[in-house]
Amino acid sequence: MPPFLLLEAVCIFLFSRVPPSLPVQEVLVSRETVGKISVASKMMWCSAAVDILFLLDGSHSVGKGSFERSKHFAVTVCDALDISPDRVRVGALQFSSAPHLEFPLDSFSTRQEVKAKIKRMVFKGGRTETGLALKHLLRTGFPGGRNGSVPQVLILATDGKSQGHVAPLAKQLKERGVTVFAVGVRFPRWEELHTLASEPREQHVLLAEQVADATNGLLSTLSRSGICTAASPDCRVGAHPCERRTLETVRELAGNALCWRGSRRTNAVLATLCPFYSWKKVFLTHPATCYRTTCPGPCDSQPCQNGGTCVPEGLDRYHCLCPLAFGGEAHCAPKLSLECRIDVLFLLDSSAGATLEGFLRAKAFVKRFVQAVLSEDSRARVGVAGYSRELLVAVPVGEYQDVPDLVRSLDGVPFSGGPTLTGSALRQAAERGFGSAAGTGQHRPRRAVVLLTESPSQDEVAGPARHARARELLLLGVGSEAVRAELEEITGSPKHVMVYTDPQDLFNQIPELQGKLCSRLQPGCQAQSLDLVFMLDASASVGPENFAQMQSFVRSCALRFDVNPDVTQVGLVVFGSWVQTAFGLDAHPTLAAVLRATSQAPYLGGAGSAGTALLHIYDKVMTVQRGARPGVPKAVVMLTGGRGAEDAAVPAQKLRNNGVSVLVVGVGPVLREALRRLAGPRDSLIHVAAYSDLRYHQDQLIEWICGEAKRPVNLCKPSPCTNEGTCVLQNGSYRCECRDGWEGPHCENRVLRGDALKARGSRQEPAGDQEPSSSQLLQRRPGHPGR
Repeated sequence: MPPFLLLEAVCIFLFSRVPPSLPVQEVLVSRETVGKISVASKMMWCSAAVDILFLLDGSHSVGKGSFERSKHFAVTVCDALDISPDRVRVGALQFSSAPHLEFPLDSFSTRQEVKAKIKRMVFKGGRTETGLALKHLLRTGFPGGRNGSVPQVLILATDGKSQGHVAPLAKQLKERGVTVFAVGVRFPRWEELHTLASEPREQHVLLAEQVADATNGLLSTLSRSGICTAASPDCRVGAHPCERRTLETVRELAGNALCWRGSRRTNAVLATLCPFYSWKKVFLTHPATCYRTTCPGPCDSQPCQNGGTCVPEGLDRYHCLCPLAFGGEAHCAPKLSLECRIDVLFLLDSSAGATLEGFLRAKAFVKRFVQAVLSEDSRARVGVAGYSRELLVAVPVGEYQDVPDLVRSLDGVPFSGGPTLTGSALRQAAERGFGSAAGTGQHRPRRAVVLLTESPSQDEVAGPARHARARELLLLGVGSEAVRAELEEITGSPKHVMVYTDPQDLFNQIPELQGKLCSRLQPGCQAQSLDLVFMLDASASVGPENFAQMQSFVRSCALRFDVNPDVTQVGLVVFGSWVQTAFGLDAHPTLAAVLRATSQAPYLGGAGSAGTALLHIYDKVMTVQRGARPGVPKAVVMLTGGRGAEDAAVPAQKLRNNGVSVLVVGVGPVLREALRRLAGPRDSLIHVAAYSDLRYHQDQLIEWICGEAKRPVNLCKPSPCTNEGTCVLQNGSYRCECRDGWEGPHCENRVLRGDALKARGSRQEPAGDQEPSSSQLLQRRPGHPGR
C-alpha cells in the first residue's frame, strides 16, 4: 500500500475510536433555562394510579456501560414516583436474545425496594430482539399489573438497532392503550425510536444519557397527558427547539491516484488515474422540538441592583455578582460612602515576616479600596499606618479628602522590617491612631481598624485587642489562612475576618470589606449561665470542606457568649467512624481557648451514628464528673446532613427527659424524615439549604439557645449524684442519697467495709436543737430509724 494511503487509513481508524464530545440530543436554550429544567426535574412528582414497566435493552450492541446508564435513568425516574400498591406500580423486564422478567409490578410496594432491585439488575448480553420482547408483552400483558384498569406506561430504553421488525408490534401495543416512551441509549437510531414511540412522537422520544433532561421530558409528557400532575402550579410545560444527532459512517471521495489496468493489446499495461474513497464517522443532525417543564427562578424578578448579575442557586436561592463599588450586600446595594459615616485606619504589617512583597500587596489593596469606595460626597475618612516594632502613622485619618492625593500619599508609606509586634501596634492604634480626627461624644463617627497581615504576631494580642474594643473600635482582619485563628481572636468574631488564598483573591475581598465596615454584630445572651455542647457530623457524607464550614459556624456562635467557668461553658463532640469529645465543658475557660480548640477539632470520616454520639454526650459529657454544673441550663446543638440520624430519636428524647435541650440543625436541599423525628417539640429544628448558608441562621440559633437558657431548671436533672446515688430535691437545693459503700456530697468517695459498718452504727439524729452536719444530711437513707 502506498505510504499516503496507509497514513490516511490510520487516521480514519483513530478518528473512529475517539468518543464524540457533543451530546447526541441538545435543547437549544440559554444556560439559565437549562438550569431551570434541571431544577424542575428534581421537584417533579407523580402520584396517581398508573402501571409503569421499564423495558431495558441488555444486548451486546448497547453494552454494559450504556445498560448501567439505562438503570440509572430508571432509578432517577423512580425518585419522582409515589410508588405504592394503590398508586404507582413499577416493574422491569430486560431483553436481548430473549425477554427476561426482572420483577413484576406487584413485587414491591416502596420506592426504596424498587430502586434497590433495579440497581441489582445484571447485564445479560446477546442479540437485540426488540420484537420478541414486544410479542411477549402482547401475549402476557404487564406482569403483575392491574389488567388495564389504570393507565399503562411502557418505558423502552434501547439503541434502536433491533434485529427484526418492530413497527407492527409497537402499533398493536399502542392500540391497546399502552403509552410508549422510546428512550435512546448510546448513539440511537432515531428513526426506530420514532416508530416505537406513542404520538405525539416528539414528546415520547428521549435520551437516557442526559438523565435530568430525560426525566423532565418524561414527567412533562405525563403531566400534559393528564396521567400525572408532575409539578407545582407555578411551573409550566413549554416547547423548546432541540437537535438530535446520529453518529454515522459515510463514504467520501478522497482524491485520485495512479493505477494500472490491462489493455486490449497483448502484453500491454495502461497507466491511468483512479478515484479512491475514505470512510469516516460524522454527526447527522435532526432538528426537533422538545417539551420540558420549567419553574419560576429566583432571578426572574431581577433582584440585583446597580448592574449586578444574578446567579441562581437551586430553586429559591441566588447570589449577586456585583460591580466592584457595590459589593457587600445581597442585592449590590449602594457603596460604602453612602451607607455610613466612619473613620477607617488601615494597619499594615511592615515586619520582616510580612516580606516586602506582602507589604506592597497590602498597599495596593488599600489603593484599590479607596478608589472604589471614596468619592466627593463620601462620609468615610481613611488613614494608613504601618507597624513592626513600633506603629508609624504615615497618613493620618482624614488628612486627604481628595482621592488622587490620598492614593499618591500611600506611596510614601515605608517598609520597616523587624519583629511582628501586632499586639503592641493594636494598643498604640487605639490610643493615638485616630489623632484629632476622633472627635468626641455623639459627634464622633464610628471608628474602625482594618488589620492586614500574613504573619503571626510575636507578642500577645488578646489583651490589646480587648483594650481596643473597649474603646469602641471596630476591629476587622484581612489575612492569609495561616493567621485566621489569630485574626478571629483579635477581632472577636469570624464575621470580622476575611481570608484570601492568593494575591488576586485579596482584591476580591474589597466588596466584603465595604459591607463589614457598616455592619454590627447582634449580642447573644451574654449574662446567662449555660452549659452548651456542639455536636458536629464529621462523617464521610459531610466531607472535610463542609466540616470546616461547620467549625467556622461554631466559632462564630461561641463569640456571642461570655465564655468562662461562672457563665457559659462550651464543649464540642464530633462523630463519624467513631465518637470523640474534641473538648469537654470544663476544658477551656476562655473564649480564645475555645476558638483555638474548635479549629483543631478532627474530621473523622467514615459512617456516622448520631444516636451513638447523643448517648456519648449523655454518659460522658453532660455529667457533673465531666464539668457540667448542677442548676445550670444545658443545651446540645447538633449539626448534621441527616445521614446516620435514623437511630437518634430515642437518645435525643433521653437527653430531653434528663433536662438537656436538644436542637437539630439539618443541612441539605432535602430535609430528611429522620431529622424531623429527631427534632422533637418546641420548634427544635432549623433547616439550612447548604453548609455555606449556616451563617444566615446564626441569629435564629442564638435566639433558640437563649430561650432555652431561661427555662426553669431541675437541680436533679441531670443528676449530680455519682455511683448510682439518688438525687433528692430539698428546700430549693438538693442532696444525694448514696447506696452502701459510697459517701460524699455527690457519692464520689468509696467507703471500706469496716468503716461503712462503723459509720452505719454511728448514724444518729442530733440531740436537741443541734443541726445535722452536711455529711450527715447527705448520708441519710430512706427507711433509716429516726427519719
